[in-house]
Amino acid sequence: MAIKVLVIDDSVVVRGILTNELGKDPGIQVVGGAPDPLVAADMIESLAPDVLTLDINMPRMDGITFLKGLMRHSPMPVVVVSSLSKKGSKIAMLALELGAVDVVAKPGSGTEVREIIRELITKVKIAARARIGRLRMPTPQKIEPLSLDVDGGRLAKTVIAIGASTGGTQALEAILTRLPANFPGIAMVQHMPLGFTALFAERLNSLTAIEVREARDRDRVVPGLALLAPGNRHMALKRTGSHYYVMLQDGPDVHHQKPAVEILFYSVAKAVGSQAIGMILTGMGADGAQGMLAMKKCGAINIAQDEESSVVFGMPAEAIEAGGVDHVISLERIPARLIQLLQSAAR
Repeated sequence: MAIKVLVIDDSVVVRGILTNELGKDPGIQVVGGAPDPLVAADMIESLAPDVLTLDINMPRMDGITFLKGLMRHSPMPVVVVSSLSKKGSKIAMLALELGAVDVVAKPGSGTEVREIIRELITKVKIAARARIGRLRMPTPQKIEPLSLDVDGGRLAKTVIAIGASTGGTQALEAILTRLPANFPGIAMVQHMPLGFTALFAERLNSLTAIEVREARDRDRVVPGLALLAPGNRHMALKRTGSHYYVMLQDGPDVHHQKPAVEILFYSVAKAVGSQAIGMILTGMGADGAQGMLAMKKCGAINIAQDEESSVVFGMPAEAIEAGGVDHVISLERIPARLIQLLQSAAR
């Protein structure tokens, strides 16, 4: 059965482009187009769409206000179609925090339109499978982190590698806000467009006891620091003597992604081996499954988020099927299990 999509955008031109291009896919049926959220509310009632595409800047009611009300009273999958200017990116990040499944750039012209439409089609199909009830509302303030009583020298030898995609912004927030300031160094990949990763890292940094920031080339991985791969750059971990650092690189997409979790996990397997802990969180696709298996073969301990707490149980399921996972755990229990693993290793 085709996925029913309602397009919400005040631009007649954009509505026309999205309606025509999405409708070409045999798995999608565009059931209507709304010029603003107030019209959309009536159309949702009568047309019962499976997924909404949502503009942000619209007359009568902006997309953020509409999204807040929608997620509070009638949660459903939403893909934001927004300008990726600095201002637009900040607003789109807020939309993700409020429960939007994903975000794509607003189409321009020529080749760009074709590329963005392909991306939008993919994300609409992922959104249709997403379990919206698993998306978390923003954390209003810092929460008390767990404690970790382990020798600092041992922590410096350990690296935590994390990969996530759809639903990962909320999952990473749920985990990182519970980690203590002396936690081992973290290298992580979240599938996000260029321009979003820096903003996402800034938000996490404002909520966590550890420092979180977008990675720079040759940044060292040290306790108390989490490095997020920047959008459109692969990130690999390297080792010099007893020190770890990251290298950012271009290159083809892996599993249709850049940054790719596979690149990070394979590099961690080689550089860190048995001193690593791998974690694969909610997301569609198979990115990270084989890299996690490589980590396990090198002695790492690996965690996958369970199906019940995942927005999309794709990447964790693929990693489990590949045989690279040691522990399958709910999102809420992951921080405590990480502490437990580190303390057990120290003993």
